Formats: sequence, C-alpha cells, structure tokens
Amino acid sequence: MADADTALTAAVALIAQEAGEMALARWRTDFARWEKIPGSPVCEVDLDVDRMLRARLEGLLPDAGWLSEETVDNADRLARRRVWVVDPIDGTRDYIRGREGWAVSIALVEDGRPLLGVLDAPARRERWAGTRGIGAWRNGVALHAGDRTELTGARVPTDALPKVDRHLTIVHKPNSIALRMAMVAADEADLVATLRWGNEWDIAAAALIAAEAGAGVSDALGAPLRYNKPDPTAFGVMVTAPGIHTAAVEWLSDRAKAVLGG
Repeated sequence: MADADTALTAAVALIAQEAGEMALARWRTDFARWEKIPGSPVCEVDLDVDRMLRARLEGLLPDAGWLSEETVDNADRLARRRVWVVDPIDGTRDYIRGREGWAVSIALVEDGRPLLGVLDAPARRERWAGTRGIGAWRNGVALHAGDRTELTGARVPTDALPKVDRHLTIVHKPNSIALRMAMVAADEADLVATLRWGNEWDIAAAALIAAEAGAGVSDALGAPLRYNKPDPTAFGVMVTAPGIHTAAVEWLSDRAKAVLGG
C-alpha cells in the first residue's frame, strides 16, 4: 500500500502543478473578481481552476467524493470512503493583489483522515507533498518541524501581535493559511493558530504535510482534526513545533473557550 499511496501522491502533485501553472498564467492580469460575502473574495480563476481540478481528480479516482470551496456541497460525499478536499486557490486575497502567498491545495481524505496532501505555490516556486505514514517534502527535500521547547520566542507568521502575545516573534505571513501551516513543517515558523470556525478545504492538505513533518496538529482546543463531516468545518487549527503544542493549547485555551461562549 505504501508504494501505491506514494504513486498516487505523485500523480496528484502533477495535477496540482498543472493547476498552479494555469493560475500563474493569469496571475497579475485582468480577470473578474467579487465577494461571495463581505470579506470573502473570489475570482473567475478560482472557478476555472476548480473545474479543471474536479475533472482531473475525478478521472484519477472516479469513486472518490468531492468537497471544494468553489463547488456547491453535495451530501453524496458522506457515503464515500475517500473524498477529495480541495481549495483551488488558497489565499485568493494575495492572488488578487498580485502577491505570492497563494497555493493550490489538494487533500485526499480516507475514512475521515488525510491520506495525502499537496500544495502547489508556483509564484513562490514551491511544491509541497505529504503521504500519511511516509513523510513530507518541499521541492523534493524532506521536511522536519523544529525542535523548539519554549513558547517564548516562537515564530508566528502574522502581520501584528496583540500586546498579550508580544513574547512571540513575527515572521512573514502569506495570506494562504495552508502555506502558513506548511511553514511549521519546514521549520520556518513554530506556531500557527486560529480561533474561529474554518473550513476543511483550507487545512486538510497542509495538516497532513505538517503532521508528516512531525509537527503538532489539532483544532484550537487540542482535539484531533477529522474530515468529511456533514458540516465540513473545524473550530480553529493549531499547528506547532512538537515541543510546544501542549503549552500553546493551554496558552490559548481561555480565549478559545471565550469564542465558543464557554
């Protein structure tokens, strides 16, 4: 099975590369853009890449279900053991602004857990891939999360920190949450945390890559992440260097519970 899973990851990576090149060709050009809801931008390239990915991935595994940010959800996926979980352009805001922090994100979920994850970030010349139980790589180089054991000084990809978090260290933040999570896998960040309800397609591929690199991965309360749920959301995500995961969950627990109203 390991060889088959590795071969499948390689096939998905080629499809992601094709999608990335398609998006890159239209990046920094004139294309239609709008907001699905206030604060949630989308553009015609999102939709074109989504259609291309669905055709190519369904051709690869015809029996797999489909869950994508840019496709109307269909409960049929709940009866499928395997499901594609896709964000055709994660980080659309950066894509629209002509910035580099966006990526094609593809995960294959099996029985509620990611089997493989691929991120293609052509503007950054980065191709990320991971296979469950085998490992994770960027541009062919094996990834290993950092060995930090103290929360103080932990590197966080963000634009600014509130006063209460000034013991942390700011590093560059791409708009794509998937790329921020992958930074932990590559030991370019130590901590990525969100304290809001988010979508499975934003995190599934990067969570697998980070976990295979040895990072601590959970929801905002420290619970394991599961996928292909009837409501495909999770309360936050926590991706950290393994040595600070417990401390990070504890540090944010009061804020997380306040968001949940508990």
